[in-house]
Amino acid sequence: MSNSHSIVVALGTRPEIIKLAPIIRLLGERARVVHTGQHYDAGLSKVFFDAFGLPEPSHRIEIGGETRATQIGDTTRRIGEHLADRPASAVVVQGDTNTTAGAALAANATETPLVHIEAGLRSFDRDMPEEHNRILTDMLSDLCCAPTEVSRTNLLESGIPAERIAVTGNTVVEAVRTLLPKNRAEFLDRHAVTPGGYVLATFHRPENVDDPETLGVILDELAAVALPTILPLHPRTRQRIESFGLRAQLGRLQVVEPVGFQEFLALSAECAALVSDSGGVQEEVSVLKRPVLVVRRSTERPEVLGTFAEIVLPGPDISRVVGEWISDLAAVHDRLAGIPSPYGDGDAAELSVVAIDGLLSSSP
Repeated sequence: MSNSHSIVVALGTRPEIIKLAPIIRLLGERARVVHTGQHYDAGLSKVFFDAFGLPEPSHRIEIGGETRATQIGDTTRRIGEHLADRPASAVVVQGDTNTTAGAALAANATETPLVHIEAGLRSFDRDMPEEHNRILTDMLSDLCCAPTEVSRTNLLESGIPAERIAVTGNTVVEAVRTLLPKNRAEFLDRHAVTPGGYVLATFHRPENVDDPETLGVILDELAAVALPTILPLHPRTRQRIESFGLRAQLGRLQVVEPVGFQEFLALSAECAALVSDSGGVQEEVSVLKRPVLVVRRSTERPEVLGTFAEIVLPGPDISRVVGEWISDLAAVHDRLAGIPSPYGDGDAAELSVVAIDGLLSSSP
C-alpha cells in the first residue's frame, strides 16, 4: 500500500489510545499510528497498546514533560514533517489533548483531510486548556465525529456546517465492553477489597493538583469517606504531592501505581463509587453502571449529569455525596443498571470508519 493511501492516527495519551483502538483495529493495515509520547510513562501508554493487542506505533516523537506550548508546537512541526515525507490520505485525532491540537494544525498546514473523533464537546470554561484544544480541532476538521446529539448541536452552534458532522456515538462503549474482565475477583484480591466495599479515585487535572490547598482538601475528603479509597496515583499528581509536602496525607488512602486499563475497569465495575476529575471515567461509568463524583468546575460531558455523575468543587461535598451513595448503595446501583449509556450501542468505531471512508471518497 502506498503512503498516500494510509491514514495517520495521531495519539499520545491514555484516553486517546483507548478511544482510538477500536478504530485502529477496523482500519487495519490502512492505519499508520504516530505516537507523540505526551504520556511518556509506560504505565499510561504501553500497557494500553498491549491490552488492545495493537501493533507498535510506526512513528514516534517524544514531547512528554514539556510545556503546553512546546508540546503543541513540537507536535505540529514533527507531524507536519512526517506528512511531508510520507503523505497520508487523512489524519485522525481524538479528543482535546495537546497532541490533538498539534496534529490538527499539522494536517491543516499540509492540506491533509482531518478527522476529529469525539468532536463537539464543550465545557464552556475558558480556563480549561482542553476547551481551546477541542474548539481549534473542530474548526480545522473536515469531518467531526460527534458522540451525541448534544455534541452535534454544539458544533452547529459553532458555525460548523451539518455536512461536516456525523453522529457516531462514542468508541468508549466498545473499548469497555471489549476489555472488561469477566473474572474480576483476582483484581479485587490484589487490592484486598470486596465488591461494593471500596471507593476508586483518580486525579490529575491542573485545577485540582497544581494548588497545594486544593489538593490537600481532596486528599482529606477522600480519607473521610467511610470505605477504603483506592487511589492509583498519576505521575503528575505524585510529583505535586511530593513538592507540596503532602505525602503524610496519603497514609489514610490505599495508594497504588497507575493500573492497566483492564484492571481499572475491573475495579470500577465492582466499586461502590468513583471520585475523579477524568473525562473518560465519566463515560466509562455509563457502561459499567456506577456513580462518579466529578470534582471539577465544569464538565464537557453533560449527558451523564444527574444519572451516572454529579459534579462538585473540592470541599466537604465530596465526602458528603459519596457518603449518601454508600448509605443506600444497592438502590443507587439498581437505579443506574436500568439507564442506557448516552454514548451509543457499541458501534461508534464502525460508524466512524464509514464516515471516514465517505469523506475520502468525496475528496478530490
